[in-house]
Amino acid sequence: MVTMNTTTINFPAADRIASFKPYFFVILARQIASLKARGVDVIRLDMGSPDLAPDATIIQRLQEQAGRKDTHSYAPSGGTPEFREGVATYYLNRFGVELDPVKEVHGLIGSKEGLFALSQVILNPGDVSLVSDPGYPVYSASGIIAGAEIVSVPLLEKNAFLPDLSSIPEEKLKRAKIIWVNYPNNPTGATANDDFYRELILFAHRHRILIAHDLAYADVTYDGYLAPSIMQYDGAMDVSVEFNSLSKSYNMAGWRLGMAVGNPQVLDYLGTYKSQQDTSHFIPVLSAGAIAMTGSQEWLKERNAIYQERRQVVLDALETVGLKASKPRAAIYIWVKIPGQSLSADYCSRLLEETGVSTTPGSVYGQYGEGYLRISLCIPAVRLLEAMNRLTEWVRKTG
Repeated sequence: MVTMNTTTINFPAADRIASFKPYFFVILARQIASLKARGVDVIRLDMGSPDLAPDATIIQRLQEQAGRKDTHSYAPSGGTPEFREGVATYYLNRFGVELDPVKEVHGLIGSKEGLFALSQVILNPGDVSLVSDPGYPVYSASGIIAGAEIVSVPLLEKNAFLPDLSSIPEEKLKRAKIIWVNYPNNPTGATANDDFYRELILFAHRHRILIAHDLAYADVTYDGYLAPSIMQYDGAMDVSVEFNSLSKSYNMAGWRLGMAVGNPQVLDYLGTYKSQQDTSHFIPVLSAGAIAMTGSQEWLKERNAIYQERRQVVLDALETVGLKASKPRAAIYIWVKIPGQSLSADYCSRLLEETGVSTTPGSVYGQYGEGYLRISLCIPAVRLLEAMNRLTEWVRKTG
């Protein structure tokens, strides 16, 4: 037996990720674990992870397909024909949009991986990625890893959290390849109207910029509101890729199932990239996803009514202590203005440590998210009311 004298070898991270910190929710989970170990009853209003189950028909399809002997092989890249056709059927029924399931639909292992991959297939070092701010962090992170310059496009309350496209510097527009938009919006809950989408599409044509539209919250809506797809508008297919997900719409976050639709050339790039990265998804999951999109949608009304009740619990509580928040027509969040001059990370950290209520600081979503916090509606109303009682009592004490 040969004995070797060894020393620990340091393997530096690649430059493209060396400056990255762990994802916010990873760090938060450690803090929460520490509090729980001390016996603190933590109520999590931070993550947008649905607590309700999918419709029984969806689960039944998964079980049936998993019990077959012929569904355990590799699935086709980009999803099975059944899944792609399910996406096309959903878009036709829901938005009146006709899609070619072969060329204009691509299945994803959750929309997040598609958002990340898009930057890798479109952006070169030195290109500009125009990112809505506040916005989902992967929009920026994916561009940074691709070597692009991130240019924030502010979403301000005075503009109803819609971007002012005319404010983007011309020098940045000349190098811009992508503009990221997300309506219904995370984290603000804002929605966009027809005029905005038409203006955005003209803007993209004029400057030869690809629109990346994140429609993850399309079917979580309230008060009779129906969220549109950008694909409903003339000229969108030429300049847009839309990402959609079953995570929020169908309570299937852990199933990791999403899709990209739109410009066939860009989807082909995504397919090439993903063919090197993964080997599609589990066939029974894809089949269940198809049933979710093509089956009865009536159960979503009851689900949305539950979220709407929770929304009111939060808004009523915030009003009692003078905390300002918009009443969202969609998505699963309340965007709350923090009183005074506190930094959002400090404010949320103190709230967690002193009350056990965990919220998300607005700064997680960009520099223009500073001064806000996000409350998720993904816990039962009774538990949510307990969290609001703790929060309001704390606000009264601390001012």
